[in-house]
Amino acid sequence: MPPLSLVDLQPSAGSFLEDVLSGLGASPKALSPKYFYDARGSRLFEAICELPEYYPTRTELALTRDCAGEIAAAAGAGSLLIEFGSGAGIKTGLLLRALRPAAYVPVDISMDALKDSAGRLASEFPELPVIAVCADYMQPLDLPLEGIAAPRLIYFPGSTIGNLTPAEALVFLQRARALAGSGGAMLVGVDLKKDPQRLHEAYNDAQGVTAEFNLNLLRRINRELAADFDLDRFRHIAFYNAVAGRIEMHLESTCAQTVTVSGRSFAFAAGERLHTENSCKYSVAEFRRLAQSAGYRAEAVWVDAEELFSLHLLRG
Repeated sequence: MPPLSLVDLQPSAGSFLEDVLSGLGASPKALSPKYFYDARGSRLFEAICELPEYYPTRTELALTRDCAGEIAAAAGAGSLLIEFGSGAGIKTGLLLRALRPAAYVPVDISMDALKDSAGRLASEFPELPVIAVCADYMQPLDLPLEGIAAPRLIYFPGSTIGNLTPAEALVFLQRARALAGSGGAMLVGVDLKKDPQRLHEAYNDAQGVTAEFNLNLLRRINRELAADFDLDRFRHIAFYNAVAGRIEMHLESTCAQTVTVSGRSFAFAAGERLHTENSCKYSVAEFRRLAQSAGYRAEAVWVDAEELFSLHLLRG
C-alpha cells in the first residue's frame, strides 16, 4: 500500500498574530476567514454543512455524484489531483473513484482537518499515493511533487472561491493556473446568484450554528494569541450585499469596549463591526469571464436543476 505522507508547510503562529493585529488596526476592522478553521471551527463548519438552510454542500455533493463520470471524461483520468481545502473529503471520494488519479495531494491550513480527511481517504483508496500538505493555499505554493509527471488537476470545491473579492479571485486563479502548469486544469465550485432570502437563511440558521462558528474565531484568538475578547459582547451579523453580489459576515460589538491581543489594545465603539467573511455569488457567465481574465479557457460547466450551484472545468 502506498504510504500516506504528511508535509508541514503550516504558517507560523507569528503569521496569525501579524494578520490579527493588522486586521484589528485597519479601518474598518477585518479578519481573514482562513483562521476560522481550528479543530473546533472545522467541526462547526461540518455541522453547518448538515443544516437544512445550508444548501451549498448537499447541492454540490449531489451535482458531483451525478456528474462525476462526465467530469472525469472531460478532465482526463490519471491526473495528479491537487485539492485546496480538503474538508471532510466526501465529494473528493466521488471524484477519486471516477478520475483514478496518479496521486492525490490535499492541501489545507488546518493540520487537524488535513490529518482526518487525508487519513480517511488513504484508507478508502489504499492503492492511491496520498501526499498531504499543511499550508496556506491562498499564498503562493511550492509543493513537493518531484517525480510525478502526470498532468495536474486542481480541485477547489465548496464555493471557497467566493471568500475572495473578484480582484483577489483573479490573482488566486492566476496562481492556480501557474501551479497546474502546461496541460493542467482546474475544477472549481462556485455558488450562484439566487433569491436573497434564501441566502439570508443559509447564513443565519435557526439553530445558531453559523453564529457560533463566527464567534469561535474570537475564541481561537483568545486561546492562541493571549487575547481577552468577551464573546458575550459580540453578535453574529450576516446579510446579502446586493451591490457587491455577496454575503457578508461580521461580528458586531454590542457596547463600547477595549480588547487586548498580545499586549496591544483595540477600541470598539458600540455597533462597530469586525468583518470576518465575504461569500461572493456569481452567475455562470460572470465566473467564466473572471476565469478567462486569469488566462483559462472555460471548458465545461455543470449546474444543478435548481440552478443553485455550479462546477466549472477550466483549462490553462
